[in-house]
Amino acid sequence: MVKPATKWLRGLLRAGKAQQRTATKLAKVLFGPVPAKPRGRKAVAKATQASPKPRARPVSDAVPALAPFATPLSPPRVRKRTAPPPGKWLASHYAPLPELGQLPGRRLPYFLYLPEKAPSAAMRSRGRPLLVMLHGCEQSATQFAEGTRMNRLAERKGYAVLYPQQSLRSHARRCWKWYDKLTQEGGGDVRLIVGAIEQVAARYAIDRARIYICGISAGAGMAHIVALNHPHLFAALGLHSGPVFGAGHNLIGALQVMQHGAAARADAAIDEVLARQPEFPRLPTILLQGQADKVVRPINQTQLVRQSVRVNRLPADTLVTAQRLPGGAAGGRNPAHAYALHDYQVGKDVLLRVAQVEHLEHAWSGGDASLPFNDKAKPDASKMLLDFFASHRRT
Repeated sequence: MVKPATKWLRGLLRAGKAQQRTATKLAKVLFGPVPAKPRGRKAVAKATQASPKPRARPVSDAVPALAPFATPLSPPRVRKRTAPPPGKWLASHYAPLPELGQLPGRRLPYFLYLPEKAPSAAMRSRGRPLLVMLHGCEQSATQFAEGTRMNRLAERKGYAVLYPQQSLRSHARRCWKWYDKLTQEGGGDVRLIVGAIEQVAARYAIDRARIYICGISAGAGMAHIVALNHPHLFAALGLHSGPVFGAGHNLIGALQVMQHGAAARADAAIDEVLARQPEFPRLPTILLQGQADKVVRPINQTQLVRQSVRVNRLPADTLVTAQRLPGGAAGGRNPAHAYALHDYQVGKDVLLRVAQVEHLEHAWSGGDASLPFNDKAKPDASKMLLDFFASHRRT
């Protein structure tokens, strides 16, 4: 008969091993495989001897790779080549000046789209609006631009679009470190992204009252952090499938946030931001979330709504309107997911728009499905973002 203490100890050991395995998988996803330890001559000789081929595992038994920050919906299909939009596609980087006595820090590469379309009279006097787009994990800036088709829409609307790109040297999966506490407080990549924005705004005719920032997944988490730390720089914010702000602080914690949110930190994290910036301005926000997302689950959007209400100090009598838009045939020529839309309005201004897209997984809604992390079914997230941004200007 096993004593209760022995049962408890065995359970504790099993739990510890499970947590260790989870941490090992996370480390492999985020930083790549761990190099194997060098083996002795006998071990090498033994390993090189002929051995039976491993039995192939049935597809149904295959263990899916753990991908906490990005999971493709399906292997990308063969892409149809389409002509790029006619504007200029420029590559550059931002490198902050080193402080006295210090070596130069790392630089941030970025891409910039400038429309060919002649600016309107208002744009000629004030400059073009600028949209900052932050990609997700396992994406490059160019893939994000192609998948969202944002440059084509920006060409028609007259927007310049800036795509900062996380370097592989900084993160093996190109993830923005939204879960890092120093980054959440305005350090790390935040300074580089803001520096790139300032550099572009100084080099080109940009309307400083119409700068917007958005992103998907880890890029959404990073866009939120940049906007919260520099609210006077942005006229509005857009988050697609993003984690709630202010929690995580390590790899295991980040996975917990993505799966379960951070109810204990949601309000406190915003209160800390407002304490650092007592004159925090209004930050109009649009939140898009797939209801079938198993990577960043919808509980995060629910808590992001609370954070936006809090940071914008929305009164208790805020007008909230709701509507449900029907979807289209899944196999049709123009498939569309049904989605619910909630607007939080103060006076004439919609300060918060919440889109809940049925059946959408962890992907950009209405994107180019030949690229990972994009779902071709509407609604068109790119259009929804620009439509929302068009009604907001920083005073």
